[in-house]
Amino acid sequence: MKAYIFPGQGAQFSGMGKELYQLAAAKDLFEKANEIIGFRISDIMFSGSDEELKQTKVTQPAIFLHSVILAKSLGNEFKPDMVAGHSLGEFSALVAASALSFEDGLKLVIARANAMQKACEIEPSTMAAILGLGDDVVEKICAQIQEVVVPANYNCPGQLVISGSIAGIDEACQKLTEAGAKRALKLNVGGAFHSPMMEPARLELQQAIEATNIQTPVCPIYQNVDPRANTNPEQIKLNLITQLTGAVRWTQTIENMLADGANDFIEVGPGNVLQGLVKKVSREVKTSSALITG
Repeated sequence: MKAYIFPGQGAQFSGMGKELYQLAAAKDLFEKANEIIGFRISDIMFSGSDEELKQTKVTQPAIFLHSVILAKSLGNEFKPDMVAGHSLGEFSALVAASALSFEDGLKLVIARANAMQKACEIEPSTMAAILGLGDDVVEKICAQIQEVVVPANYNCPGQLVISGSIAGIDEACQKLTEAGAKRALKLNVGGAFHSPMMEPARLELQQAIEATNIQTPVCPIYQNVDPRANTNPEQIKLNLITQLTGAVRWTQTIENMLADGANDFIEVGPGNVLQGLVKKVSREVKTSSALITG
């Protein structure tokens, strides 16, 4: 069974989507996106600097556009048995699986990026990657810290990203290192994503999600906060709303997809980070990237 997976923030690179633009249908979608966004994001994607691509208003819609337009360009080759997306990638997955229209998906991603940026500006916060410790150990130590610090991204066994206040992350990194973590690496991110510190963003995005029409997807989607097969539009909405403050349970997502029969994981979008995470969850599955062949 084919599982299509969609990357999140951090997968961007200068030149992304440029090859796609040569296809007439893809070009139309890029131009439609430029109109919706209000600036030529395609130009930044194709030839912008790393600094330009790192802007929140650019990064999230750029990755979404690359992923969704690539999926649509696959035509009849895109026949998913199941889909999932890492954080931002969940929106790409929903559009690719026909639960969201291209326009509505893009508008939600823009609203999400703006809401997250505002939340980051309220109070300084950050994230850190913890390598080489069991999830239960990381969870226990985070729970003991008085400052805001929570597990945010369960990426694969032995790799868990935590999120919270600057002081909370600093204390957690020290305690986790003392507990035997191979590395406790603070990340160069704008804020504490997937933590309670994103509550202002969740409230803002909730209104946009509730006002958006979500259809039954063509196949089950495994969402970040509830990584089980789901096709119910109302539950999909609830999970999307919870996502900004809830953890990305990617390890559990892949485990559940495997249990439900997935044996071929195809990453759709820039980069191949998710392929590496899938392999760390299971060494016995096929992974590849979606490619344009015509």
